[in-house]
Amino acid sequence: MSTPPPRPSYAAVLRVPHARRTFAAALVGRLSYGTVSLALMLSLTRSTGSYAVAGTVMAVFGATGVFVSPYRAALVDRHGLRRALIPMALLYGGLLCALAELCRRPGVPAAVLAVAAALAGACTPPLGSTMRAVWAEMLPDRQLLQRAYSLDGVAEELLFVSGPLLVGAVVAVAPPAVGVVLSAFLVVTGTLAFVSSPAAALLRPAGPEKDDGPVPGRDGTGQGRALLQPVVVAACVGVSVSAVDLLVVAYAGERGLGDGAVAWVLAALSVGSAVGGLLNGAVAWNSPTRARLPLFAAGLGLCLAAAGLAPGLGTLIPAVTCAGLFVAPALTTAYLVADESAAPGFRVRAGTWCNTAVNAGMSAGAAAVGLLVERLPLPVCFALSGAVAAAAALVPGRRRRGAAGRPGPVSRRPSRSRRSRRSRRSPSGANGRP
Repeated sequence: MSTPPPRPSYAAVLRVPHARRTFAAALVGRLSYGTVSLALMLSLTRSTGSYAVAGTVMAVFGATGVFVSPYRAALVDRHGLRRALIPMALLYGGLLCALAELCRRPGVPAAVLAVAAALAGACTPPLGSTMRAVWAEMLPDRQLLQRAYSLDGVAEELLFVSGPLLVGAVVAVAPPAVGVVLSAFLVVTGTLAFVSSPAAALLRPAGPEKDDGPVPGRDGTGQGRALLQPVVVAACVGVSVSAVDLLVVAYAGERGLGDGAVAWVLAALSVGSAVGGLLNGAVAWNSPTRARLPLFAAGLGLCLAAAGLAPGLGTLIPAVTCAGLFVAPALTTAYLVADESAAPGFRVRAGTWCNTAVNAGMSAGAAAVGLLVERLPLPVCFALSGAVAAAAALVPGRRRRGAAGRPGPVSRRPSRSRRSRRSRRSPSGANGRP
């Protein structure tokens, strides 16, 4: 008598063999992404004595991390987790240690700091998208996978909240450069533990004959068109969310509310996102993921537009909380759609394109709102930031030609026996994420 499948729940996700070990290891490595920005900014500021230099170096660090990410993901898809992630993590950790040492020496030229930061950013291991790719291999049940992605998104949100708190504790007793070294230790330790997990072997490398580089759509399967919807939605959500940060600061300044009010409003956004992510993962949706994605984007846009009409803090906080309810579901669903659209050997890159879109959208949103907030009334700025997310709902969703993915618990991937036969014909090796 066959064993019934596990009940779709968060507990069922963590009961899957090796899931807890793999997820915990990935979270340790990803915690470094929550600590490195603040630690490096403090180190650069103390070393150079210039906010302009520190900001420029941080911008270079972030830019290379974002724009080289599809190429790093292509290396993971092509060569596998162990062969790609271990060298990346060791290089990244070593370069962070070198940056920490440079920051300990006053008078180091800004150009040297910028080059070191650019190299470090270019080597950042893509642990987030790789973990999601491993989730997809561990969980052929699409409902379980939805819960795993929701759990992953909420955990990542908490990492970016707890990371700066950890750096604050470190700098209270040690120089900021120690926080940079701690970031290097976390990413190397977490990556090594992650790739050594048995679950990492489930994500097999495509090999050079299946690799199409970092750009989707070159194999004639419509990969690029299939990824258009999730990538655009992810980018627009990034624009809207980053706009909220500056808009809330301007709102508080306009009404003389102080920095404490800003912290409460932004915390409400994070809380709303976490709650929305957990609720989204707990619901057994009957509608396809491509149908839900534009609804989440539109919901975020409408709530942000309404937030701009809030007469005071008592109404702004609930409005921003409601907007947050759509953030994690929109991003989680975008990752699910990207995974459903991924051709063989393209899974890590598909998730990385969404991740890159979010980061690029956040950078663009901050820059655009910084220009608009000085020229337009705040309600109009809120409405425009919401309109960006709402506009993403108009992007048509197209499935990759030949993909058999359907919503619900039935997997679109071949059975385990067929996968094992296919893997014996594929190049040997093991694979597993960012």
